[in-house]
Amino acid sequence: MAKTRELVSRRKAIRNIRKITRTMELIATARFKKALDRATEAEAFTRKIAEVAADLARSGSSGQHPLLATRSPVKKAILLVICSNRGLCGGYNAGILREANLRIRRAKEQNISLDVEASGKRGINAFKYQKVVTVATYTQFDDKPKWEDLEPVARKYLAAFLAGEVDQVDVAYMKFLTAARQTPVVETLLPLAGLPQDTTKKVKDSQQTSVPVDYEFVPNASEILDELLPQSFRTRLFKCFLDAAVSEQIGRRVTMKAATENADGMIKTISRQYNRARQANITKEISEVIGGAAALE
Repeated sequence: MAKTRELVSRRKAIRNIRKITRTMELIATARFKKALDRATEAEAFTRKIAEVAADLARSGSSGQHPLLATRSPVKKAILLVICSNRGLCGGYNAGILREANLRIRRAKEQNISLDVEASGKRGINAFKYQKVVTVATYTQFDDKPKWEDLEPVARKYLAAFLAGEVDQVDVAYMKFLTAARQTPVVETLLPLAGLPQDTTKKVKDSQQTSVPVDYEFVPNASEILDELLPQSFRTRLFKCFLDAAVSEQIGRRVTMKAATENADGMIKTISRQYNRARQANITKEISEVIGGAAALE
């Protein structure tokens, strides 16, 4: 009897946990759809403005704009690590922190002074545990990052780069590729000449041409570039946060779905054990009744 009571209590606890994981899975699914819509809406604009900036860097028509100037050797850099504020999202944060730690070790090997900044409570706590000093922390970016919240951060990076205080700005985050594929990466956002080549690959492949693009500037190149290039940086930084939000919800949805399925399996196993134990108890009681009746005869 004690064993059956223990099995009933355990099954009840697992059912309660299953309700929680199932609810969290549904919430993550709803948030994922909203975050995906925001990231999809920003994808075309981000890709196009990055394409223009990359063309300007390659064509040389931009002159010597400071945001396109690659500084060598790099002496001072900033690494922004975008993690989540909440857990229960599988290996989402672990993958990002692994790439960030590789970048930190590489900076030490190259004698680069690296300032680490962390976004998200999970990343902040992880760096505290690893005793990695963070010069700035952010917790205001969640599953709905806002442009106005990001603007001061982008402005700070631009000012530091233009003033020569830093030579490079990197971001470690979970890059969203498809709903089934996300990968942790470290991308260089400043200088803009270091834009990844895949930002224009699709466009170039569709055009099937390698002819450099010639730009005509009206009224003049400096005014247009002073407006376009900082906007390109802000947009790409914002897209990093949007990708991180989508990837986080995907990780949480997959993790909670797996937890729910595991709970279903455990409930079936415990129910089978309970039925066997109950059947054994009934058989034992029947045998005792039969034995007692036989003794009375």
